[in-house]
Amino acid sequence: MIDLSSLPDPQVIEELDYETILQSFIDEVRVLFAAAGIVYDVGALETDPVKIVLEAFTYREIRLRTRANHVARNQILAYSTGTDLEHLASHYGVARLAGETDERLRERVQLATIGRSPGGTYERFKAIAMASSPKVRDIATWTEDRDPTVNIAVLSTDVGGAASTSLLATVRAALEAPAVRLVSDRYNVISAVQKVVAVDLSVTLTPDASEDILAELPDLIRLARDQEDLLGLDLYRAWVSKAAMVPGVSNVVVNAPVADVAASPKEAVKIGDVTVQFAGRGR
Repeated sequence: MIDLSSLPDPQVIEELDYETILQSFIDEVRVLFAAAGIVYDVGALETDPVKIVLEAFTYREIRLRTRANHVARNQILAYSTGTDLEHLASHYGVARLAGETDERLRERVQLATIGRSPGGTYERFKAIAMASSPKVRDIATWTEDRDPTVNIAVLSTDVGGAASTSLLATVRAALEAPAVRLVSDRYNVISAVQKVVAVDLSVTLTPDASEDILAELPDLIRLARDQEDLLGLDLYRAWVSKAAMVPGVSNVVVNAPVADVAASPKEAVKIGDVTVQFAGRGR
């Protein structure tokens, strides 16, 4: 799938420069005056009434071109927002789900076009799963040996990524809908989170730091983990230490896990209980 943020600005969106537009107006008026036999050095003085009028026209021109840029941008998937994006998505048979962000809706529009083949591509399965519920963040798909069963691991938008029983049932129902399912398809829908890792830390605070940091660290670490692309992401002890090194913390010792935790491409490693032990103060 194309990373829309990596694309250059389209040529339909014009770069606006006030001074350039003003100078083009001044040059045009000078030509018109000269053609009429009028000797007038437009813009020679800041108080020149002709230049003042041209400055007003330039400001108006900037506003009109900015509006044109806005209209043009909202017809392009990478930039479209709000109801303009919803109208654009409707051309691909995609409707915004309750509470769905513009970013997620853009992703589903791309998936809808890539995954139109009924043959069972990854993009098709992901498009169906994400359209079934705004709680679906990502999926992984695979088969094992000669078994035709399609395994689908669902990553939830909930902190930690674990998919609930009800969410898995929703995804399965969407995949098995008569208008979607191929006769030969069989599905095994599971949560992508198969490993829950407890974390134990010994934390040294700076001399002036509040001990409230110790109570805040568990949520901060889980939030930092949840902002990553979780599927297939190993949990490194070094990452845990880095995530805990917030302002006010001078040192972190990771007591658990005792080793890095590997994740397969179809798994997400969730951070479970986080125990933070106060190891004193130091610089």
